Amino acid sequence: MMRGWILPVLLVACGSLVAAAMFVRGSFGGAVPVLLMFVLLAWVNSPLAFPRSIGAVEAQRRSVIDGRPIVYWRAGCKYCLRLRFRLGRNARRVHWVDIWRDPAGATTVRAANGGNETVPTVVVAGEPHVNPDPEWVRAQLSPAT
Repeated sequence: MMRGWILPVLLVACGSLVAAAMFVRGSFGGAVPVLLMFVLLAWVNSPLAFPRSIGAVEAQRRSVIDGRPIVYWRAGCKYCLRLRFRLGRNARRVHWVDIWRDPAGATTVRAANGGNETVPTVVVAGEPHVNPDPEWVRAQLSPAT
């Protein structure tokens, strides 16, 4: 659970140090934008940028019922971020499983990727797809959901 927060905490800490140093040197106007930039980077690389994750077992159960794709992801993955932001508002229409928080999700991803934890892995109708195009994922969402 803590692995997903290491990078965001480091970014905020480094940004705070840089902004404090700029503030001490008298660059008041420059310290605030620098700190805000680091906080934004921390947010983008944190689990907060993603819809709430559920467990793999629950995601599989829900996917069978509603037919929505399951996205296995982890914090700090640039390809997961790309998928998340390119899906936009549709990101809430898929089931998200954080493999760093859910061992069953990590096991599912390793089984689909020859033992590697390659993410994002998107499962549609029981078939895994590794790092698919976000437009393809959007096309897999049924209009009724």
